[in-house]
Amino acid sequence: MSKEPLFRGSDWDYRDVMRVYEAVERIATEELQLDVYPNQIEVINSEQMLDAYASMGLPLFYRHWSFGKHFARDEMLYRKGYTGLAYEIVINSKPCISYLMEENTLTMQTLVIAHAAFGHNHFFKNNRLFQEWTDAEGILDYLDFAKSFISGCEERYGVSAVEQVIDAAHALMGQGVDRYPKPHSRNLREERDREIERIRYEEQTYNDLWRTVPGAPDDPLRDYADPVAARRERLGLPEENLLYFLEKRAPLLEHWQREILRIVRNTAQYFYPQRQTKVMNEGCASAVHYYIMTRLHEDGLLTDGAFMEFLHSHTSVVMQPDFDDLRFSGINPYALGFAILQDLKRMATQPTAEDRQWFPQLAGCGDWVGVWQHAWREFRDESFILQFLSPKVIRDFQLFSLYNEASAPELVVAAIHDEAGYRQIRSALAKRHDLAYIEPDIQVVDVDLAGDRKLILEHRINDGATLEKSDAQAVLGHLANLWGYAVKLYEVDAESGRVINEFPEVAPGNL
Repeated sequence: MSKEPLFRGSDWDYRDVMRVYEAVERIATEELQLDVYPNQIEVINSEQMLDAYASMGLPLFYRHWSFGKHFARDEMLYRKGYTGLAYEIVINSKPCISYLMEENTLTMQTLVIAHAAFGHNHFFKNNRLFQEWTDAEGILDYLDFAKSFISGCEERYGVSAVEQVIDAAHALMGQGVDRYPKPHSRNLREERDREIERIRYEEQTYNDLWRTVPGAPDDPLRDYADPVAARRERLGLPEENLLYFLEKRAPLLEHWQREILRIVRNTAQYFYPQRQTKVMNEGCASAVHYYIMTRLHEDGLLTDGAFMEFLHSHTSVVMQPDFDDLRFSGINPYALGFAILQDLKRMATQPTAEDRQWFPQLAGCGDWVGVWQHAWREFRDESFILQFLSPKVIRDFQLFSLYNEASAPELVVAAIHDEAGYRQIRSALAKRHDLAYIEPDIQVVDVDLAGDRKLILEHRINDGATLEKSDAQAVLGHLANLWGYAVKLYEVDAESGRVINEFPEVAPGNL
C-alpha cells in the first residue's frame, strides 16, 4: 500500500531532515543490514564547504598557508562557475560527521544522508583496512591536540620556523606512511596522551648540566665483520617511511620539530586506507544510496518528481565519460565501484551461464546483501577488482588493454574481449589501483651517523617510471633541510638492483 510521501517540494527545515533520516535509517539497518557509527549531521553553507575542502575535509586542523591557497583557488573556480561543490563531506570518526550543504534541496539531503551517513559510515566502520589503520574514536581528540600543539609552537618559536617544518613534512607526506601493519601501533588518543606526558616530564626534569656529559666512544661498530651491514641493521634500514625515519633519527631536529613530523605522519596514515579504497568506498556509498532511494520511491515515500531529481544526480555521478569526451579523466571510481556491486547483485539473483563459469561460488546464491557485506569488509580496490570484475562489466565499460613500449613506434593491443583477454584486462586494471605499484617506492638505505651523515636513498623503479627531475630535486631539498646534512638519491631497477639514474647531492638550505 502506498504511503504519504515524506515531503513535497524542495524547501526543508530540520524536522523534515529528521523525518527523512529515520526513513533512511530503517531501510539501511533492516534491509541492507548496515552497521554504522553514531551519526552527527551538520548543515553548512558553501563557504564552510570550501573551507572544509581546503583543510583536507577535517573539522579541526592546524593552520598552514597551503590551505588558504587551496581555499582561494576553489572559491574562484566555484564563484566563476567552472566547478561545483560536493554535495557532502563525511569524516571517518566516532561519531561519524556528515556535512550537508544548506543550499541542497530535500531530495539531495535524502540522497546525501543515505550516501554518507550510512554508505560511507558503514564502510569506515567495517572495512578491514580502516579497522587496522585508522582510529575513529581518537581522531577528533588528536586533531584538537595537533592544532593546539602547533599553535603553541608558533607562539614559542615563531610562525616562520614552524611553517618551514610543515612545508617540508607536507612535501614528504606521500612517503610518510607504513604500507604494512606494524604489530604495536598506538591509537591516536594514546599518541596524544603520551606526548602531553613527555612534555610535562621534560619541563620538570630539564637540567642544563646534561649537556656536559661525555658522549659515547667513537666507532662502536669496529668489531663487526661487516660494519656497513651492522650499521644498517641498527638503524632499521631500509626504511620506507621517510617521515618516521626523520622523526626518530634526524640528528639536528628539536623535540617540537619531531612532534610536528609525527602529527603530519599520523595524518598521512589516517588517509592511507581512503586512498586504497576509492573505488570500493564510493561504490559502496553509491550502491547504498541507490537502493535506499529506490526503496523509498517504491514505498511511496518519495514523489515521482523527487525520484527523477535523484536519478538525474545519481546518473551524473556514476557516468563513465568516453575516452574522447572532454570530461574524461580516467576511469570514474564511482562508476566502476557501483557497476561491479550492481553486477554482483545480478549474479547472485539472476546468473547467466557465463557467471556460473566465472563465479561459481556467487552465481545464483541469492544472498546479494551477504555478498556485498563480504566485499565491503574484506577487500581494497586492487583485490576487489581482481576478485569481482566480470566479463560483463568489462564489456559494458568497453575495456581493453594496450601495451606501450617506450622504444617502439606503435602501441600494441594486448588484450580484447575473449577469455584470456578478460583475465589480462582484470589483472592490468587491478594493478593500476595498487598504491604499492603506482606510487614511487623510495627508501632510506644507508647513513653513517659517525661519519659524514650523508643520507642515501633509493628509488626502486617499476616499468621504467623514473621520478620527474624538478619535483624530485625540490622534495630532496625539503628532506635535506629536515635531516640537516646532505642527501643523495639513486634510482635503481627493482628487479636487478642496477643503478639507472642518480640525482645531484642536495645540501641543506638550498630551497
